[in-house]
Amino acid sequence: MTTDTQDALASLRQWQLEQDNSGRFRVYRDQHGQIYHSVTHILKNTAPQSQKDALERWSQRAGSGLERDLACDRGTVAHEHCEYVLKTAAKLARQSANKKGSWKVWDDGLARPPKAVTNWALKKAKEGSPKVAWPAREYARGLSDWLVSGSVTAIHASEFSVSSDEGFAGTADALIDTALGLTICDFKTTSRETDKPEAWLKDHQDQLGAYSLALRERAGIRVSAGAVVIAKPNGNVQLRMLSELEMRGCEARWTERNNLYKEMLLSGEVM
Repeated sequence: MTTDTQDALASLRQWQLEQDNSGRFRVYRDQHGQIYHSVTHILKNTAPQSQKDALERWSQRAGSGLERDLACDRGTVAHEHCEYVLKTAAKLARQSANKKGSWKVWDDGLARPPKAVTNWALKKAKEGSPKVAWPAREYARGLSDWLVSGSVTAIHASEFSVSSDEGFAGTADALIDTALGLTICDFKTTSRETDKPEAWLKDHQDQLGAYSLALRERAGIRVSAGAVVIAKPNGNVQLRMLSELEMRGCEARWTERNNLYKEMLLSGEVM
C-alpha cells in the first residue's frame, strides 16, 4: 500500500547529493549546483566556546586519536546492526500485513500494520541478525533491545537522507512510531556507563530538529516526537524522548544555529 506521503518518504532512501572535497571542508552539491553543509559540521562550528575548548583539550591528550577511531568504528557497527534489524523487520511486517490485508493509513498519510505485527517482526529480525564483532557487541545489543522492547510500534524508514533549501543536509537514523506518536530517532554510542547530563544532549536534540525541518520540507511529514537513544558499553541505553513541544523548540534552536553558521561562513570563521 502506497500513498503520496509514503512515496515522498521512499524517495529519501537514496542519497542524491555529491560530495565536494575541494575546499577547506566537505560540502555537498545537488544536480543544480546548490551547496549543502553537513548538519554535524554546522553543529560542531556553532557549539559553545566552552564545548569547543573541551574538545580541543581532549584532542591533545595522548591516545585521543585512537579513541576517536574506535568510537567511530563502534558507532558504525552499532548503526549497521540497527539498520539491519529495522529494515528486516519492516520487510517482515510488510509481508505479513499484505497477506492479511491489515494496513491502515493514518491522517499523516503513512500506512501502518497492527502494533503486534511490528513487535513480532522486530523480535524475528533481531533473532536472525548477523553476529556483531565483540568491540561493538554490547552497544548493538543495547540499541536492538530497545527496538524490540515494545517502544517501537511502527517502522516507516531507516537511514534516509534529508536536505533543506536552507543549505544543510544529513542522514537520519530512523522514522518510527512510539507512544508519543511519529518519532524521528537518532542512535548514539558513548564510552561511559553513566548518563550524559542534559546540557550534553543539546547537540543531539538540535540535530533532530534539523532532520525534522528537512523531512517536513522534502516529504511534507511533521513529526510528533524525537528520540535520542545512546548505547553504553554495559549494554544499557540512555533514552531521551522529546515531546512535540520540545521538538518545535529543537527546530527553532537549529534554525538559529544554521543562521549563525551562515554568518560565520561570510566572516571566514568556519573551520
